[in-house]
Amino acid sequence: MRERYRWVVLGVATFTQAASGFFVQGIGAMGVHLQRDLGLSTAQLGLLLSAAQLAPLVGLLVAGELLDRHDERWVVGAGACVVAVSLGVGGTTRTYESLLLVLLAVGAGYSTVQPGGSKSVASWFDTSQRGLAMGIRQAGLPLGGALAAATLPALAAELGLRAALTAGALVALLGAVAFVALYRRPPARPLPGSPGGSLGSRSRTLREPAMVRTVVSGMSLVSVHSGIGVLTALYLHEVTALEAGPAALVLVAVQGAGVAGRVCLAAWSDRGRSGRHTCVLTCVAAVTVGMSALATPVGRSPVAACLVFVWLGFFGIGWYGPWVAHVAESAPPGRTGFALGAAMAANQIAVVLAPPALGLVKDLTGGFTAPWLLLSALTAVTLPATASGRHRPRRYGPAEAVREQDTNEVSGH
Repeated sequence: MRERYRWVVLGVATFTQAASGFFVQGIGAMGVHLQRDLGLSTAQLGLLLSAAQLAPLVGLLVAGELLDRHDERWVVGAGACVVAVSLGVGGTTRTYESLLLVLLAVGAGYSTVQPGGSKSVASWFDTSQRGLAMGIRQAGLPLGGALAAATLPALAAELGLRAALTAGALVALLGAVAFVALYRRPPARPLPGSPGGSLGSRSRTLREPAMVRTVVSGMSLVSVHSGIGVLTALYLHEVTALEAGPAALVLVAVQGAGVAGRVCLAAWSDRGRSGRHTCVLTCVAAVTVGMSALATPVGRSPVAACLVFVWLGFFGIGWYGPWVAHVAESAPPGRTGFALGAAMAANQIAVVLAPPALGLVKDLTGGFTAPWLLLSALTAVTLPATASGRHRPRRYGPAEAVREQDTNEVSGH
C-alpha cells in the first residue's frame, strides 16, 4: 500500500505546486499585454514578479518552522487557500499598485507550498528514488508556467486581466482542495512535536560550507530562471520580431524543457556516481554558455534564439530538482523543514531582486545584451565555488546519529 500511495502523494504535491504558481508563472508570458494595458516599463513588469516573491523572504523561514511542528497537509493546504483568495480579490483590481498588493499576499500564501511539498515528498521516498521524485514534484512549477503561458495571454487579450486573475484563483483553489483531500503522512512516521535543535544548531546548519555553496549556486541559477521568465517573450518580440502570440508559445516550450530538465536531471542525480553535486555544476556551466550565446549575433536569429532559450529552459529551470534533494538530504535530523525553508528563503533574495534589476538594466541600456551578460557573469563567477563543493556525508555527534538512525528506520530509508 505504501509503495502505491507514495505516487499519489507525489502526484498531488506536483499538482498543488503547479496550481499555486500558475498565475505568477504566467506574468512573463503576459508581459506584452501588461505593458500595453497598464503602461508599464520593463522594470515595473519585473517588480510584479518581485512582489509575489517578497513575502517568502520571511515566509519560507516561518513555513519551515511550521512544517517541523505540524502536519504538512494543513500547512500547505492553508497556504494554497491564501493564494486562491488573494487572486480572487485581485479579480476586482484595476490599477498597477493594487495588483502589486495582491501579489504580495499571493507570495505569503505560496511560502508554505514550496517547502511543504518538498518535505512531503522527501518523507515518502527513500534516497534511491528521492532525486527523481523531487524532480517530478519540482517540475510542477515550470509545468504550471507552461500551462499559464499557453492560456493566460489569450485569456487576458480576450477578457482582460481580471479574468486571468480569477482563473488563477480557481486553479489555486483546486490545488488546495486536492492536497487537503489526498495527502496523508507515512503510516509509520510520528506526528511532529517541537523540533530538536537549538538556535545555535540552526545557525551552525546555515554556516556549513556545503550549505553555503549550495545556497550560492541556487541564488545564481534562480536569477537565471527569473530572467528567463520575465524577459524571454519581450526579447523575442522586440529583437527577433516575433508577434506576442508566437513569443508566448516559445515560452511554453521553454517551460516544457524545464519540466523535462527537472525530471531528467534529477533521475541522473539518483543514478550518477558523482551524485547531485555534479548535476548542479553541469547546470551552472550550461547556463553560462547559453546566456553568453544570447549576447552574440547568434541570439538575433529567431530560430537560434528559440533553440538557446529551450537549452536554458532545460538547464536553467531543470537544476532545481537535484538541488532541493541535496538540501533535504543535507539537513540535520528533525530539521528538514528548517533547512529547506532557509535555503529557499536565501534563493528568494535573488528571486526578488533579479526581475526588476534585469528590467532596469534593459531600460537603461536600451537592449537585452547587458542583462544577458550580467547573468552570464553571475553564473561564471559561481562556477569555481560550485566545483569545489562536492558533497560529503554528514557527521553528527552520538545523540544526533541515533536520532538520524531512528528517522531512517521510520521513513524506510
